[in-house]
Amino acid sequence: MLYYLFEYLDKTYDLPGAGVFQYITFRASLSVITSLIICLLFGKRIIRVLHARQVGETIRDLGLEGQAQKAGTPTMGGLMILAGILVPTLLFAKLENIYILLLVITTVWMGLIGFLDDYIKVFRKNKKGLAGKFKVIGQVGLGLIVGSILYFHNDVTIKNLEKDPTVVDELRVETRAHLPVYGEAHKSTTTTIPFFKNNELDYSSLISWISPAAKDYAWLIFIPIVIFIITAVSNGANLTDGIDGLATGTSAIIGITLGVFAYVSGSIIFADYLNIMYIPNTGELVIFIAAFVGACIGFLWYNSYPAQVFMGDTGSLALGGIIAVFAIAIRKELLIPILCGIFLVENLSVVMQVSYFKYTRKKFGEGRRIFKMSPLHHHYQKLGYNESKIVTRFWIVGIFLAVITFVTLKLR
Repeated sequence: MLYYLFEYLDKTYDLPGAGVFQYITFRASLSVITSLIICLLFGKRIIRVLHARQVGETIRDLGLEGQAQKAGTPTMGGLMILAGILVPTLLFAKLENIYILLLVITTVWMGLIGFLDDYIKVFRKNKKGLAGKFKVIGQVGLGLIVGSILYFHNDVTIKNLEKDPTVVDELRVETRAHLPVYGEAHKSTTTTIPFFKNNELDYSSLISWISPAAKDYAWLIFIPIVIFIITAVSNGANLTDGIDGLATGTSAIIGITLGVFAYVSGSIIFADYLNIMYIPNTGELVIFIAAFVGACIGFLWYNSYPAQVFMGDTGSLALGGIIAVFAIAIRKELLIPILCGIFLVENLSVVMQVSYFKYTRKKFGEGRRIFKMSPLHHHYQKLGYNESKIVTRFWIVGIFLAVITFVTLKLR
């Protein structure tokens, strides 16, 4: 909203300084600062309200050290994160941008699913919360919306960069932004494959072998992939939210990485220099992801060990959904297994534990376990590691994975 106000003041009254709102980096800086202020200043008030309404977390007895002290800690703190994301986005982003609209829808949609789950747990006193099938229905519904918009909407395009070979070499550096660019922006189901020289995959090629006309039905491949990614990543974030600060810090690291990718993919200069896919209008997503990172860090102020508030499913499902949709929007979804490796391992540890338990119970008459407890962070708790040490080491691994993700920009 402020973007439009200052754009009007700049064009109509030539107000000095108003034109700075045209710069993505400036608005992203305001976005992260505003998000931090919202979480830090209003965090205590939100926690007091949650305390007053007795919105406390019910802790199952898992036999973990320090678990009893967490009983009654306010949950649904994800509302703080949602506010920290949405308010700066509405203030500083171009709201007609299709990618911004898509991420706002994702934030509200997944936030509502998580809120409903927390509400049932806290106020209806049902420890199971929202039934798993309804969560999946919500995730699939969002996947259908996101996949359909990204496939069919006319503003979702890519552009091939080819410079005029007749331009003299000495002009290429100084006037790179002004070099002639061939190729119109066009619809495409192309995505990025990490570590490959010709690192682009067109989803339509997965069915074009049937018939050349089959390319028109690439949405039959693309939309299910979108649904799978959203469901997997949101559940991974939800499982990771098991000890103080783990999901919040990990999401902030992922958010910073995605922000860099969005910036270079949405800039014709950097996309040309790095020889990566240029995706028009995705630079605006930097404002959104700046708010996302600010909200995570601001919430971490109260969520670090020992936590004063838990995000609940209100926050964790929203964080996972946002990360998934953001990665798909900038065509970097195939980097998710690397960048979101923490979420992936947490997911796999649960799948492996449950599958192995069922298999051994059927074969040997008694269930056996691979880990002392799943998700994986609880396994380390059972081994006697302090929560802070587990979280810090997971963050270090997350940073390592983020660096590997950055390396894919040039290492092919």
